[in-house]
Amino acid sequence: MGRRGGWWRGKSTPAKVETYTRWSFHTFPFIEVATFALPAFGYVPAPVNWILFLLVSAHAALAAVTASLTLDWTRGRRPLPVRLLWALGAATVVIAVVSLVVALHGPHGADNGAAAGTVFVGVLSFGIGTLALAVRETRRMVYGVLGAAVGAGAVAVPAGVPAPGAAVAAGAVVLAAGFFTFTSAFSVWLLNAVYELDEARETRARLAVAEERLRFGRDLHDVMGRNLAVVALKSELAVQLARRGRPEAVEQMIEVQRIARETQREVREVVRGYREADLRTELAGAQGVLTAAGIDCEVSGTVTGLPAEIQSALGWVVREATTNVLRHGDATRCAVSLRVAEGRVTLTVENDGAPGIGTGSSTGTDTAEPGRGSGLAGLRERLREVDGVLRAGPAGSDLFRLTAEVPLPPDSVPDQAPAPEPGGSPRPVPHPVIEVTS
Repeated sequence: MGRRGGWWRGKSTPAKVETYTRWSFHTFPFIEVATFALPAFGYVPAPVNWILFLLVSAHAALAAVTASLTLDWTRGRRPLPVRLLWALGAATVVIAVVSLVVALHGPHGADNGAAAGTVFVGVLSFGIGTLALAVRETRRMVYGVLGAAVGAGAVAVPAGVPAPGAAVAAGAVVLAAGFFTFTSAFSVWLLNAVYELDEARETRARLAVAEERLRFGRDLHDVMGRNLAVVALKSELAVQLARRGRPEAVEQMIEVQRIARETQREVREVVRGYREADLRTELAGAQGVLTAAGIDCEVSGTVTGLPAEIQSALGWVVREATTNVLRHGDATRCAVSLRVAEGRVTLTVENDGAPGIGTGSSTGTDTAEPGRGSGLAGLRERLREVDGVLRAGPAGSDLFRLTAEVPLPPDSVPDQAPAPEPGGSPRPVPHPVIEVTS
């Protein structure tokens, strides 16, 4: 049971929907046999009942194989099984007609009417519903259901069914085939919609990364473009002055040297600002990105009073944890909390939908664990610079918790509670919540 549960939790939401859809269609053959073939044993004597049972069972098996391969086609994994679809259509017509004739002209004295109606309507309904998986246009699906109903009535009358009975059979085919056709069409639409939503979420994450790269590129362009243009002009001026033997050329080259050093300093500041994560900005960004990806994200805590180096280290933890929530698992909820107590600041990131997590927590190793990449190892290195520790591991059946603890310098511990009021107990400190709208 544990392995099956892990197998299910290890799937993404689209994969779960696809598995559910496939197994739903895999249960249809059993429904068809149990609903339309088994009752024949109560109405028709042997060997006619066995003939009906075998015919319906063969049709159900063929429909199951056709449905599975056609679902692969809807996902673009294989060509449309045209021959199998034609075979199912022909088998549906032949088995329905043969079942009707055998049931109507069976042994004398047997109550064949109920068996004829159930088998005839059932085979046509399941056959049309399965064939609808290969049809993309709603109009053609409607034509298929109406055509099956008209064909059922046209075949029933020559086979010996009275006109009122043929009309009832046609109406039953419309209802049953329409229901199964709608089920097939809705299942394919839902499956495609879930995959498209998942692709849109991944696209949003990639766009966020691309936007950050563009921002970094714009900052470098603003710093380098203007200064390099000035360097080029002053260098050209220095060359012209040197050719004329003017002493001002030396002053121009000194100015070029100064601009070059200033440019180098500004580039370092840009890179440092890119590499050093601001904790407040990262918390707000994490909530915005996760909310945009359809994940309910709650961020609580305050960064007021924390030293800059600790904010930078914890900012990187938030950034890496957010990336892991987006890329791994199938999270629907994420909680980020920041608390200061007993001279230590604790950052906790907890999310659900974490498949394939190990059984132990990661507390002190420097190497990346199998299947987790090198992100956690890099975070431990950054936290080690501020004497911090990182723990990551399961926190429940499908929960994953990442905790970073960093000690605070004695002179930088923020106040945790206001002074007590005269004659009373200290007022409780409200738990601040960072609210961000994406």
